[in-house]
Amino acid sequence: MVGEVESLNSRLAEAREVIARVIFGQAKVVDDSIITLLAGGHALLIGVPGLAKTRLVQTLGTVFGLDAKRVQFTPDLMPADILGSEVLEEAESGSRSFRFINGPVFCQLLMADEINRASPRTQSALLQAMQEHKVSIAGQYHDLPQPFHVLATQNPLEQEGTYPLPEAQLDRFLMQIDVDYPDLEAERHMLLATTGAEEDKPVAVFDAAELIAAQQLVRRVPVGESVVSAILTLVRAGRPAESPLEIVRRHVAWGPGPRAAQALMLAVRARALIDGRLAPSVEDVAALARPILQHRMALGFAARAEGVRITDVIEALLATVR
Repeated sequence: MVGEVESLNSRLAEAREVIARVIFGQAKVVDDSIITLLAGGHALLIGVPGLAKTRLVQTLGTVFGLDAKRVQFTPDLMPADILGSEVLEEAESGSRSFRFINGPVFCQLLMADEINRASPRTQSALLQAMQEHKVSIAGQYHDLPQPFHVLATQNPLEQEGTYPLPEAQLDRFLMQIDVDYPDLEAERHMLLATTGAEEDKPVAVFDAAELIAAQQLVRRVPVGESVVSAILTLVRAGRPAESPLEIVRRHVAWGPGPRAAQALMLAVRARALIDGRLAPSVEDVAALARPILQHRMALGFAARAEGVRITDVIEALLATVR
């Protein structure tokens, strides 16, 4: 296994270098996105317009050799526009039959651009696909290609014509990755690199079969008892009914479920592999707590009135495992 980890770490370093030529000043966002793919999950990227969220997803699709498709979510988008539909065909003999035409969800990497602009009915069309990697059309199940990942983008601005994602769908995302503004030097580099006569293009480093093999390797990484205990302590302390923390009992309406613990177990293993380590540590748990927990918790009215943020709650949770 040591050789497999070293080989994967080398390939991941190459992939990160290729992505860095195209995406500037977002190293943590890139790493969290790669962790999501290695863990076999989905990610929700949230940031104001113009921070290269869409370009990052396109670049990841190229670098990891995935069949990628993009859907621009709008208020008039219908479930059939994503999943596909059955059409009635007439043969030369005069017989008629239905034929299913695949929608864009039949791919390996689906970019759901501005996902919160579609109606709840259309958003829910992705629930089964994200959880079970298959869709049901007219009573028939259709399996999706493997691997299958959804990387969705969302603008955090309060605007008309947006629909917040329901809690059940948010829980299907392994991570909520916040995309911030780049620093001064990264933005300077971006200006010079993207406005000239030539611009770097991403190239494939992995293919789909190699990504699947990497995902299987992630699940074989051993996890020490201290890390398992830290994950359980962190997640269970976020539930107001059983939390030892006053800030949680007073301000959290509902906390993370078992899927949060599962997400942390997979993500810390993937983070260890990116760093070339054979096992994750408690530091990995602390580093990934915010992107994995922040969309799986909700604050009550008292928290809003007193200015308590979800990041404040997560910092208090982290104090229980540090």
